[in-house]
Amino acid sequence: MVHQKFINQVVEKIKTDEQVIGLAAGGSFIDQSMDEFSDLDLVLITTHKIAPDADKMLHYAGQLGNLLNGFTGEHVGERRLLICLYDDPLLHVDIKFLTIDEFSERVENPVVLWERDGQMTAVLESTPYHYPYPDYQWIEDRFWTWIHYATLKIGRGELFEALDFTSFLRVIVISSLLQIKNGRLPRALRKVETGLEASDFEKLKETVASYDKASVTGSLEKMIVLYLELRKELFPESIVLRKETEEKCMAYFREIKNRV
Repeated sequence: MVHQKFINQVVEKIKTDEQVIGLAAGGSFIDQSMDEFSDLDLVLITTHKIAPDADKMLHYAGQLGNLLNGFTGEHVGERRLLICLYDDPLLHVDIKFLTIDEFSERVENPVVLWERDGQMTAVLESTPYHYPYPDYQWIEDRFWTWIHYATLKIGRGELFEALDFTSFLRVIVISSLLQIKNGRLPRALRKVETGLEASDFEKLKETVASYDKASVTGSLEKMIVLYLELRKELFPESIVLRKETEEKCMAYFREIKNRV
């Protein structure tokens, strides 16, 4: 597979660099679920700090292969990440540049591909990883105001805005909760086609609308119904439900729905 060929190439290059402590692979490499369409998630540990200096990151990445393009990951909230596209073969590779101290804070335990003096393994064995789960109270505090906002866009006929915002709700709220319900990490829409129960996947599909006022309204309603189901199943009793906000926003939604 092209991924392993690239890894072998990288390992051979970094072995002679005394400032490199080790290299690991995360994501789908961990459970060996990679296929020809997978990208490669690498973690490069160095003695000196490379990130978030974009020039240094690009310079280093350029030594690892035929780098076509690379840019830092501010859009995903991680400036230490360099998103790369290599050629020969054409391959998407994400490289996170960390020091050994930074490696102790992580969302998963990656597979160590090569290391110097067992330093990465020592960190993995002595510190836990933590994948961030959504804050249910944070969601409930915002959901109904978000529904009101989406309803406003439908009412005004700004369907592109409404479609974009319902996509936001699907990613931030609905799909993450569905992943949790199905015993998976809340990775939004990540592999929902294969990771969700068939009935849950069908419900998720019903939240996708076409550019049509009735379709967008219907999809938002499906999203509301699905949220209520998931809230009932997943949220603990300690969560304060915003019932008054819910009632007011639902009354307004029904008003707009009747006009469609």
